[in-house]
Amino acid sequence: MVATVTGQVLALGGVAILALLLSRFTRLELTLACVLCGFAAGQTVGWLDFDTGIRAHNLEEIVFYVILPVLIFEASWHIEPVVLRRWIVPVLLLATLGVLVSCGVTAALVYLGVGHPAGFPWTAALITGAILAATDPVSVVNQLNAMQAPEDIKTLFEGESLFNDATAVVLFSVFLSLALEAGSTGAGDLLLHFCLVFFGGIAAGVLAGLLAALLVSTLQSTQSTAFVMLFTAFGSFFLAEHLLHVSGIMAVMFAALVLRHRLRSEQGTLTAGTEFVWSWLGQVFTSLLFVLMGLVITLGMFRDMWLAMLIAIAAALLARAAAVMLCSLLTWPLSHRIKAGWQLLLFWGGLRGAIAVALVLALPIELDYWYTVQSMVFGVVLFSLLVQGTTNGLLIKRFA
Repeated sequence: MVATVTGQVLALGGVAILALLLSRFTRLELTLACVLCGFAAGQTVGWLDFDTGIRAHNLEEIVFYVILPVLIFEASWHIEPVVLRRWIVPVLLLATLGVLVSCGVTAALVYLGVGHPAGFPWTAALITGAILAATDPVSVVNQLNAMQAPEDIKTLFEGESLFNDATAVVLFSVFLSLALEAGSTGAGDLLLHFCLVFFGGIAAGVLAGLLAALLVSTLQSTQSTAFVMLFTAFGSFFLAEHLLHVSGIMAVMFAALVLRHRLRSEQGTLTAGTEFVWSWLGQVFTSLLFVLMGLVITLGMFRDMWLAMLIAIAAALLARAAAVMLCSLLTWPLSHRIKAGWQLLLFWGGLRGAIAVALVLALPIELDYWYTVQSMVFGVVLFSLLVQGTTNGLLIKRFA
């Protein structure tokens, strides 16, 4: 059993390394290279008679309890607190009101576009909207760094993505619970459940972050710091999701933010090397996630679901435009407002990536519409990688 699992993990890692080589020699974005290599591997595993060990029923646990804690902690740890404070109001607007607008508009458009209420109910549309409300700034921030863009626009991208990922995941969890329950749930109960999950996760994260900071200060070792951080990432998620039944994503995010704030005076001593460690872990888990996406993509998905994919792409773009424009208008009375050029960057640079892939891979197959939702999300993610990601550099040169 152990040998089999080890071989499966090594196979996934090998595909990810092939993607690194492909990215290196073709200059493709790494995530796109991972999807391509994963897809190629998925077409050959049957011929090679190799079992990857990937099953629809175990993807949810792999994604939620292994991959997401690392990705969220890594993103939270790299946020610059001083700059984030300057942009906290626009960031929170985009991550709360913006996510709700994006989710609602996307849900309405895909529900009307698909047009099969029996096979694609409102809960399916809301789940799709929640998944596509999450944005991924990795490639955009890399482009901003390469072009030496101002720190403010980078923080705006990273901060918005971090907070809206957390909000989108909580919305996804709430709508998924609604879909899996037999009875109907009232709007008041839904709001109460959301608040309990959301703010309960924050409380769990703050507690985990404070305990982690105490451990780091007591142990006084850079190696111990890295270990405590990794334990906190997984432990805070497990505590919140499995034991307290609140948002694990919010717990991980606030654990990282609190820990970084408490250790700000130790920068360069106890936290030496942690930036490299988390950048490495983030790349590894992001690569594995997109390899998994490539493995589960089939040619039949494009043949059978091409119209649903096009509907989802149009819906996601219109929803993102509406969310950015509304939130930007509300920032105009503020000293730190979202300028017109930056609005265009936020709209076109609002790529869907790792979190969207993670959520849709975790969708239970007992839902009749899981394949439709997965196809639509994959279509939007591929559009983000192939079209938005490759053209965004032109906008950055003009408006950053």
